Amino acid sequence: MQAGGNRERAKLRVRERGLTSVNVHPLATLALAAAGVGLLTWFAAGRPQHSGSGPRRHFHPRSDVANTNAAQRLNHGSTLLAASVLLDSGLEHYRGQYFNRAMYTPVLVSSAVLASSLHGAGDAGARSSRVRHAVQALAGLTGVVGLGFHAYNVGKREGGYRWENLFYAAPIGAPFALTLAGVLGGAAERVRDADPRDALLLGLPAGPLLAAGTALGLAGTVGEAGLLHFRGAYHNPAMFLPVSVPPLAGALLAWAAVRGSGRRPLTRGWLWATAALGLGGVGFHTYGISRKMGGWRNWSQNLLSGPPLPAPPAFTGLALAGLAALDLLERREHA
Repeated sequence: MQAGGNRERAKLRVRERGLTSVNVHPLATLALAAAGVGLLTWFAAGRPQHSGSGPRRHFHPRSDVANTNAAQRLNHGSTLLAASVLLDSGLEHYRGQYFNRAMYTPVLVSSAVLASSLHGAGDAGARSSRVRHAVQALAGLTGVVGLGFHAYNVGKREGGYRWENLFYAAPIGAPFALTLAGVLGGAAERVRDADPRDALLLGLPAGPLLAAGTALGLAGTVGEAGLLHFRGAYHNPAMFLPVSVPPLAGALLAWAAVRGSGRRPLTRGWLWATAALGLGGVGFHTYGISRKMGGWRNWSQNLLSGPPLPAPPAFTGLALAGLAALDLLERREHA
């Protein structure tokens, strides 16, 4: 009984304080497992087709290519989101010492989604893949379940849903990035099989639906970034960028969805700015880690306690999905 009580108290201390440094060996083992899952997914999906290979449908070849290009851009967005989830959840759950075995799930599922999305991004064929589609559906479900786990983690703490717990408990909105990765990857497979003259998702026009969905995804990502940057007291003026540039891109994208028009240079330009911000955010977070005690010489501790390196590219992935939505909107106008 005493040994069991000691284990429970140790778990509680881990949950409250987190690990203080990175032990490379457990992470290396987990990385090998994730790589194995990714490779199995890649080979199960089959060999990617080159442009013009494989049987063609009755649609016009130029339209097939246009659909495939939009699908590949969605795959690029899904790839970046999956990579962000894989690295971020791997480190954050390691800080929690994987005290709950379910914490391995997003690492393994996101590695499968990453392989699936990379496979789709390199597939110039006009046919969808059942394996890729199944993996993306699994990712969407896993993200929703993870959202429940994180919401429970915050609510069970003393005081429940108050600012301190939202700051330091499991990030409540983080699992939804995996759902977004799965949704974008699944949409890519649907777009490949859709009639290029009027691509549909869930019985609705694909362009407006993807534009509206991406705008909502940007809003959620902005909320998560805003909460964590507020915890950091916005001590660097650059911390205001993720709560100013992406919201305008999302608003412009939502307006494009309402108007049903993809010919919007301002919206495209702001989406590209959001994509650049996501990549530039990695540089800012790298600088933030270097400013902590010991800098990168003390990387094993500062990677866990500093700003999350893998998080900002989520903006880039969503921006690419928004650009694909605009492409579909514009093609529908000309159909």
